[in-house]
Amino acid sequence: MAKRSKPTGAKWWTGSLRVARRWTIRAILGLVGLLLLVVLVYRFVNPPFTPYILSERLRLGGIERNWVPMDGIAPVMVRSAIAAEDANFCRHWGFDVSEIRAALEEGAGRGASTISQQVVKNVLLWQRRSWIRKALEGLITPVLEAVWPKRRILEVYLNVIEFGEGVFGVDAASRRYFGIPASDLSVAQAANLAAVLPDPKGRSAADLSANLTRRAAAIADGAATIRSDGRDDCFSG
Repeated sequence: MAKRSKPTGAKWWTGSLRVARRWTIRAILGLVGLLLLVVLVYRFVNPPFTPYILSERLRLGGIERNWVPMDGIAPVMVRSAIAAEDANFCRHWGFDVSEIRAALEEGAGRGASTISQQVVKNVLLWQRRSWIRKALEGLITPVLEAVWPKRRILEVYLNVIEFGEGVFGVDAASRRYFGIPASDLSVAQAANLAAVLPDPKGRSAADLSANLTRRAAAIADGAATIRSDGRDDCFSG
């Protein structure tokens, strides 16, 4: 009976790569499946934290955050956030093609992430940019749009977004900067809060610079336009 020959170094290496590739694919599919399950759960359950909120809580020793439902947020705040971050929110399916095209034409200085993409990034993924994160974001965003109503996307967004160092969610922000709940925000206050996005660290909605004051004025105008032309119909009904 002939002895079984030992695999050569090249064959062993090829076999090891095949096994590693198989387990890598399984791990990626498992991660995607877990994320999709979390998307389904968070359709009904409010996220208790996000990876970024958790890391900031550990770094700072505590954060400010009060979850409020959409009915507890002034409609003008919702429109202001849309005007600042995603004017066509009610008209797209997760990706704003016109903004993507404009970003490609203008270069790296212009962002094109929709509110839906930001929810996926903030709630499910991580902040650091990478091709892996963008690939997962691109895969999960259409699922989020299919499973969550637009109103739910906005509710989660406004409760997890950062409005200042250690200040998360619109209610915590409105109480910190104006001493009132999010339901009582005025047009100017809502625009000021939206103006600090998407780079809130080092900024105060109660003390805007000249540039941010002009941005807040433009946001207030944009919010009024969104209301008048019906681009708020996906959440105001």
